[in-house]
Amino acid sequence: MPELNDYPASHTYFSQRLRLHYVDWGNPEAPPLVLVHGGRDHCRSWDWVALALRDRFHVIVPDLRGHGDSQWVIGSGYAMIDYVYDLAQLVRQNDLAPVTLLGHSLGGRICLEYAGIYPERVARLIAIEGLGPSRSQTEAHSDTPADERMSSWIESIHGFAGRLPHRYASLEDAIARMQEANPRLSDEQARHLTTHAVNQNEDGTFAWKFDNYARSSSPYPFNETDAEEIWGRVRMPMLLISGLESAGDPNEDDRTNSFPNAQKAGIANAGHWVHHDQLDEFLETVQDFLAN
Repeated sequence: MPELNDYPASHTYFSQRLRLHYVDWGNPEAPPLVLVHGGRDHCRSWDWVALALRDRFHVIVPDLRGHGDSQWVIGSGYAMIDYVYDLAQLVRQNDLAPVTLLGHSLGGRICLEYAGIYPERVARLIAIEGLGPSRSQTEAHSDTPADERMSSWIESIHGFAGRLPHRYASLEDAIARMQEANPRLSDEQARHLTTHAVNQNEDGTFAWKFDNYARSSSPYPFNETDAEEIWGRVRMPMLLISGLESAGDPNEDDRTNSFPNAQKAGIANAGHWVHHDQLDEFLETVQDFLAN
């Protein structure tokens, strides 16, 4: 595991009037690589990956809106189209195209969408469990009447409005919660991830940085038709990765048929956070792909 003995520079950019944060690991003369984290995560979750790749790439890592040190949305909206727009702004404002994209979970889905919309702006693409909900989940969602989906969404937003961020008495308590969520994390990983995931309140307690509204799901179902149309435009070299103990073998997921040229890798003894659970194997897989 690379030692965290160096730190990136913090920067700000604007998208839809939001002040969004990203970190830059230097090496600006190298080809650009953007790492996009998943839901309720933050940009510093990528530090070990960034350190391993920064000698070959100009690594830039954003905090998604409502996450990390980026501004929260005024209102409750955290739609996929907005996340994709934010990525488009980051690439445009920093003149990064053609860019290599690596995204995890929600971040993987954002990268897949962006790559399908602007295939000419993406050099290579790596998505870790970024295909979104399974077909059975989307079909069940579609089968629920629209009024029920809307009323359920309204009730969930009411709930988030009245939900105060959980406060931890100490940083150690927050670290323990991080390790409870992913028992495979080493003590070093859990401490680093938690330190960058929390703010300390005025009373000395700690709370997660992400906006609770970012937990909300759209009342409108995942549109398979639009997704497959967009995914059909993804023709650059790409790699689909999943943890065998999470999404399973990507070779057995028929949704990957939308990407006939994709390389696929299932990593054993890894859950959803593949790049934390099996960092060395993950980096070897990614570096082999990027070297070709």
